[in-house]
Amino acid sequence: MELIVHERGTFIQKHQGRLRVMREKERLAEVPLLILDHVIIESYGVGISSDAVRACAEHGIPIHFLSSTGIAYASLYSAGLTGTVQTRRAQLQAFENERGAWLARAFVCGKLENQHNLLRMMAKYRKTADPACFQRVQPIIAEMRDHIIEAERVMPQQLEHIRPSLLSIEGRGAARYWFGVRELLLCDLDWPGRETQGARDPLNSALNYGYGILYSQIERCLVLAGLDPYGGFMHTDRPGKPSLVLDLIEEFRQTVVDRTILGLVNRKMTIEQDETGRLSDHTREMIRERLFKRLEASEPYETKRVSLRVIMQSQARHLATFVRGDRDTYTPFIASW
Repeated sequence: MELIVHERGTFIQKHQGRLRVMREKERLAEVPLLILDHVIIESYGVGISSDAVRACAEHGIPIHFLSSTGIAYASLYSAGLTGTVQTRRAQLQAFENERGAWLARAFVCGKLENQHNLLRMMAKYRKTADPACFQRVQPIIAEMRDHIIEAERVMPQQLEHIRPSLLSIEGRGAARYWFGVRELLLCDLDWPGRETQGARDPLNSALNYGYGILYSQIERCLVLAGLDPYGGFMHTDRPGKPSLVLDLIEEFRQTVVDRTILGLVNRKMTIEQDETGRLSDHTREMIRERLFKRLEASEPYETKRVSLRVIMQSQARHLATFVRGDRDTYTPFIASW
């Protein structure tokens, strides 16, 4: 269970084995610590007691801080959840050897595969309803397949030697993917195309908010696996940049966020915004609800069906065992479509 606090003037406190959310003398929510997975604070002006922080640390419950647009700017974890020294040493060493290059290629291939497959899924519903649209996107889907083949042909060697090629492939693939998405959208949004932070149009705002929620989930998986969220492979190191989170999230953007948000938009969901372009509380609540529901959906994975939340944690653990040398290969997660 998640505890999400998004109202100014609220206060989170511990009360008899529970976290309680109060506003003045009104009780807004109360969740037992034993069933709480994580806490998300999604507003300014929210207070939390030191007792609540300690209780979360003792129960292994991370506390994530997100802006109203979904940008994750801080997280609190128990010191006991920061993993083993062995794993983190191996993670840093992998950056200098073939394992880091293998991971970078895997992240790009996984992203391209899921983009390609989502376009195919969206297109098949137009084959009968809108044959002209179906035909327009077929060359785009074919180009996506070409980008996947190009990425697979990049031979893992020193990471710094192959990263420029992988970034080029990823960028060209992303451009074709979002062009295809624009062609396949049924709603009249006058969408300008994909924009990241600072976007004010409804669809990009919803996507960015969804990625922010997914970001906090991925970071938690990496920390629980003993990995350093800031030591990435495909994404470069910069102060304050959680490069490994940005690496691993690539396997799940389309499966968790794009599929959910684009599906809602094509079903004529209204994305409400205020005068500043900020998503309304109602819209953010609806997106959160749908994304958390999607995370509980089961997908085929390693001969069985498990929830996407479990798959994300398993992929983080596979990543950790791969950098330590306990696993021979790392395979990105490709969703069934």
